[in-house]
Amino acid sequence: MTYPVNTSLLNQPIGMQMPGKGTTLLTAATTVLLMTTAGTAVAAVPTNAARTTAASSAPDIEAMIARMSLDEKIGQMTWTHVYGSSADDTSMAASNQERYGVNTPGEVVEKYNLGGVLYFAWSGNTNNPRQVAGLSNGLQKRAMGADGNGIPLAVTIDQEGGPVARIGPPATVLPGNMALGATADKDLAQAQGTILGSEMRAMGINVDFAPVLDLNSNPDNPVIGIRSMGEDPALVSSLGVAQINGMQSQDVGAAAKHFPGHGDTSVDSHYGLPTVTYNRETLNKHLQPFKAAIDAGVDMVMTAHIIVQAIDPDMPGTLSHKVLTGLLRDELGFKGLVTTDALDMAAMAAEWPQEEIAVKAIQAGSDILLNSPDVDASFAGVRAAVGSGELSESRLDESVRRILEWKVKRGVFKQPLTDTASVDSLVGTAGNLATANQISDRAVTLLRNQDRVLPLAPGTSVLMVGSGSGWPELVGPKLKDQGFAVTEDYENGSSPSNAYRARAVAAANKVDAVVFTSYNATSNAAQQQMVAELAGTGKPVIVIATRNPYDISVFPGAAAVLNSYGTTNVNFHGVVRAIAGTVNPAGKLPVNIPAADGGGVLLPLGFGLSYDTATPAAVTFTDKPGRGQDSYAIPAAVGVNYVIDGKVIAAGTYRKPDGTVTVTAVPVKGYVFTEGAVTRWNHTFTTGRPTRS
Repeated sequence: MTYPVNTSLLNQPIGMQMPGKGTTLLTAATTVLLMTTAGTAVAAVPTNAARTTAASSAPDIEAMIARMSLDEKIGQMTWTHVYGSSADDTSMAASNQERYGVNTPGEVVEKYNLGGVLYFAWSGNTNNPRQVAGLSNGLQKRAMGADGNGIPLAVTIDQEGGPVARIGPPATVLPGNMALGATADKDLAQAQGTILGSEMRAMGINVDFAPVLDLNSNPDNPVIGIRSMGEDPALVSSLGVAQINGMQSQDVGAAAKHFPGHGDTSVDSHYGLPTVTYNRETLNKHLQPFKAAIDAGVDMVMTAHIIVQAIDPDMPGTLSHKVLTGLLRDELGFKGLVTTDALDMAAMAAEWPQEEIAVKAIQAGSDILLNSPDVDASFAGVRAAVGSGELSESRLDESVRRILEWKVKRGVFKQPLTDTASVDSLVGTAGNLATANQISDRAVTLLRNQDRVLPLAPGTSVLMVGSGSGWPELVGPKLKDQGFAVTEDYENGSSPSNAYRARAVAAANKVDAVVFTSYNATSNAAQQQMVAELAGTGKPVIVIATRNPYDISVFPGAAAVLNSYGTTNVNFHGVVRAIAGTVNPAGKLPVNIPAADGGGVLLPLGFGLSYDTATPAAVTFTDKPGRGQDSYAIPAAVGVNYVIDGKVIAAGTYRKPDGTVTVTAVPVKGYVFTEGAVTRWNHTFTTGRPTRS
């Protein structure tokens, strides 16, 4: 996938700006911090978003089901997207007409008596937080009807954090699940879940189809990758449960996905039907995070459109009674809501007609038919199956009952509307943004650092280039902010052209170091060639692997390699600060990195380098009566240089009869100072007897 980037060559080096010699490491935003029991400080998240309260109280569910027509029951099990930014928006009427035969989002809800809606950016639903809140309220009012006695909606979204996030700034942009996995910090995971829950609820969204609990055990997985928290079942279980607890603490239903595990596939189910052939022992590892989520009380489980041969070699999980009922409900004991993944994905839509898909999914054990590409066909299929006895209406009642019970549990009946006036104060808060930056700082993973090339010294001249898909144009300005002199050259597309590579090689000869953003370079020969050519100049090449974490295996010539686990500003926040030594890389690989030739593991799960740390010893000053006895002592400290007037001063005692002495400690190449270290001393000597205070 390519991204639009600035294609101009910026040959003017940016004027050097020395970074401040502060004594502490600070996050980018000032916020109130809470210290967890594990010792991780995370930003306090606003909770209990102000929401208006509907007049209706908890309903008599059995009475409601008894009054429902068959179509109303099918509608309650149907959750789909709508086109438009408000309930009455006609700007996308053509799209609504083509799919649903009506003009507006509100009319779609009313036509089908929908149980839920699903928001996307491409369907015009997520322009900004206040608009989203208005859309949510408008759709809820249409669902409840003029008398307010109708059934409020499940308002749903895929807001995982990272590459799958339907709402962008000013909502909080999070580094993503694999970045979270690299921190291995369940307190940060819970903070992420709380941020997602509180911000979604403020916008009137009550279901987040997250977290992803797939183990990304296949490096060639085309659809999961950094959406996963890693491949270690225990790590993914711990972080997944923490995220779920955070989300559901805000009355937003979490959905563990994609059951029974999409992490070992080599086919993207958006485009085809994957099959996994591992045995039951391996499957049990993939099930472990789902079992942990079930035991922790997750509201929903989303199915995977994959065939798991160890359970059902004939039908994909979404349509398999053996998977959804035999495995999920009977064996694992799940009693909550089961939702299909989107039914318009090719793994489903290209294999069976929608009438058949709807019936098979319900027979398998699903409660929710999510985003069918032909809702009329789904309705027709279920009606016909009930009429023929293939499906019993009591089976539909089971699912409707679970849906209504969930809506009561999460306060959807009690508080279906959100307070639009409060949205701006609850979404994208300084505290939430600070937590996102903290995850980024903690996630950056240093995999190689030859000859202690990192951190770069202040004022180093840098060439910023890379695959356009890796968004190098977001990195260049951040390097400038850290005080480096940066020359930038960017080109669109994932594969660097011959001309671009030649320009970069020529420019590399004029700088001290090169920073290159790669993007899934294990399958991109042009990126591999560009890094090799840049390394051939003799200048150190620092690679930021921006997407899947495996790129180091194809960059033997790179002097340093860091993983950012994403291409957004927040992902680059931590990695650039690590390049500058503002933070010490602490991330650990949440996956194994295979060797490029397939001959075993290059770097194991849990691997990650850090810089050596040093703590400056204090400079001492002796100020006695009479000039001849005045002196200052420079200590010897490993990893520390002491500088006066721009010159490094050797350890020893020096006389200073009068005047002011200012000594600054700077780290030796390859070192960073411990957080909170004192790095500057200043003393003005007296010319006579010291003044007593």
